[in-house]
Amino acid sequence: MEKTFEGKVALVTGGSFGIGRATAIAFAKKGARVVVSDIIEDNETLETIKKEGGEGIFVKCDVGSITDVEALMKKIKDHYGRLDYAFNNAGIEGVPAEIQDGLEEDWDRTINVNLKGVWSCMKYQIPIMLEQGGGSIVNCASIAGLVGFPNLAPYVASKHAVVGITKTAALETAQKGIRVNAVCPGVIKTPMIDRFTGKQKEAEQAFIAKKPMGRMGEPEEVATAVLWLCSDEASFVTGQALAVDGGWIVQ
Repeated sequence: MEKTFEGKVALVTGGSFGIGRATAIAFAKKGARVVVSDIIEDNETLETIKKEGGEGIFVKCDVGSITDVEALMKKIKDHYGRLDYAFNNAGIEGVPAEIQDGLEEDWDRTINVNLKGVWSCMKYQIPIMLEQGGGSIVNCASIAGLVGFPNLAPYVASKHAVVGITKTAALETAQKGIRVNAVCPGVIKTPMIDRFTGKQKEAEQAFIAKKPMGRMGEPEEVATAVLWLCSDEASFVTGQALAVDGGWIVQ
């Protein structure tokens, strides 16, 4: 595999599982030094990176805490001196409930992690990238950032807002060497989907039935989209929300 990201530094939040893990490994395969960050300290991602000859570090961080996020970015700057790519992927689905039955604490936690977490990350990533003359940021939204879903009001609101803040950041940095985009995954085979379906085949088939391509996506397919958005091949792409969903939203 061509090492097109050789000498670059990439950060993946929510990097211990699912889409985050797949993306961190994909960055490493392309030659980037990878900072894997998550609230859960799971070494499998980093072990896989190192086993395949890559380089990286793990930094524990709750993106819902701006203090944690600031410390994460300082660690990256101190350790590597730069940050070329950031995939702000960490997020939670919240507690399913109809709007009238939702609890304030569930709303606050979901918004805090999914939206404030993305804002906090960009708040400290952008100055590093400005200092070095450029970089690329990809925020993880969802097809729930493009269409509505019942019983998931905080999640849907947070992901729509991620798309909005991505567009705002893209406008603010368009002439400063930084590109900011979002990916909007559909139903992907991850622990989050397992929690939704309870790993029940009938529930999984209900999701699959809504996909024109007739299957769930793989985390690696989202990772490929993230790496493309970060690459020079996407040099004229900014402010976009790219659906990686097997055709869900075009129905």
